[in-house]
Amino acid sequence: MNIYDVSEKAGVSIATVSRVLNGNPNVSEPTRQKVLNVMKEIGYTPNVFARGLGLNTMHTIGIMCADSSDPFLANAVYYLEQNLRKCGYDSFLCCTGYDLINKQKYLQLLLSKRVDAIILVGSSFLEATKKDNAYITAAADSIPIMVINGYLNHQNVFCTLCDDYQAVYDVTNRLIEQERKNILYLYTSRSYSGLQKLSGYKSSIAANDLTIRDELMLTCPNDIGQTKELLIEQWNNGLRFDAVVASEDQLAVAAMKFAKHAGLSVPEDLAIVGYNNSILSSCTDPEITTIDNHVETLCMTTINTLMRVLDGNDVPNKTTISNDLVVRETTNF
Repeated sequence: MNIYDVSEKAGVSIATVSRVLNGNPNVSEPTRQKVLNVMKEIGYTPNVFARGLGLNTMHTIGIMCADSSDPFLANAVYYLEQNLRKCGYDSFLCCTGYDLINKQKYLQLLLSKRVDAIILVGSSFLEATKKDNAYITAAADSIPIMVINGYLNHQNVFCTLCDDYQAVYDVTNRLIEQERKNILYLYTSRSYSGLQKLSGYKSSIAANDLTIRDELMLTCPNDIGQTKELLIEQWNNGLRFDAVVASEDQLAVAAMKFAKHAGLSVPEDLAIVGYNNSILSSCTDPEITTIDNHVETLCMTTINTLMRVLDGNDVPNKTTISNDLVVRETTNF
């Protein structure tokens, strides 16, 4: 039994049940008693440390991050912790890696710590099948689950994301408008966000009556040096390209290193666009044009949404924010 069963049997909204669990005073006594009676009748026992029947909460939020060495994820964790602290909440951080079993294990660990909610940082936590996402949806039956930069349509799961599809679509269009006809797309992940970016690239190529070529969509290792060597290998094998769109800034850095090795002038011979507007994009010479997905805004919006959920308010399952293109020296936009 879960909060949704209580809501249905009591004939009240999920938000009202949540207010009762939170001890919110803005619930009439008859309604409160009706909800409590239904909980007792169906045997629903909420997390006793987290808003259970109006008791004190742990005021602790679990954060799950696949890789804390990733600049985007590391920045996200920083902003999340800062904003949670301002709201009076502490946090537990679990760096899970990308293996599904480890993700499941760490989520259960956080649940055992009686956290008030769990934040999943990055869409790598969303799997391709409903079965593999069951560990997330099951947890959402007990506490709110927040997802940053991914989307899962389920009750008590709240997603904040950027429009990755449109951002990559638009920048690919701009490159094509400048007569760049052989645009190489570099990516490391087939996560929700990764697939949205890849789809944006492919849609732009198709919309401009160009051929979608498999050899111009290159899966790369998550390493600058190895990606540089991969690009050199592809170039030596005859692959030619006049622009690079990278799904991460570190891949754009690898493209810069490749260009220097190959004797290509940037942006005249090779235009390069990164993604995330991380510190890496401004550490090269020339500095890299990149898509800013506003990690700080993503995190602030996530925390604001979470606080509203914990207060018993109705909030949307999905909140989308826009990206911006930061034009620097690796393009001639």
